[in-house]
Amino acid sequence: MAEKPKDLEERTAEFAEAVRRFVQRLPRTVANIEDVKQLVRASGSVPANCIEANEALGNKDRVMRFRISRQEAKECQLWLRPVNAGENPDIDTERKRLRQEATS
Repeated sequence: MAEKPKDLEERTAEFAEAVRRFVQRLPRTVANIEDVKQLVRASGSVPANCIEANEALGNKDRVMRFRISRQEAKECQLWLRPVNAGENPDIDTERKRLRQEATS
């Protein structure tokens, strides 16, 4: 039996939660601290805009909110790129997985 696909609100919320778990494992460097701030903000904006899109009053507003959500997801992909995982291959693997999820 195939698994039921997750709705977009749930999937984006899980992405934001995964980003927060990920950043807690990162080494605390000056560069990571600044990049993580941007990443956390963008990742939280993805599900927030998705929720707003589902509650939109009209079709134009709905489309605009989904576009903003997609832009924020692309921004997450950008901020995940320079994050330094140090010498930990597990963190680097998770970073790559999150980058892939941000584009899916």
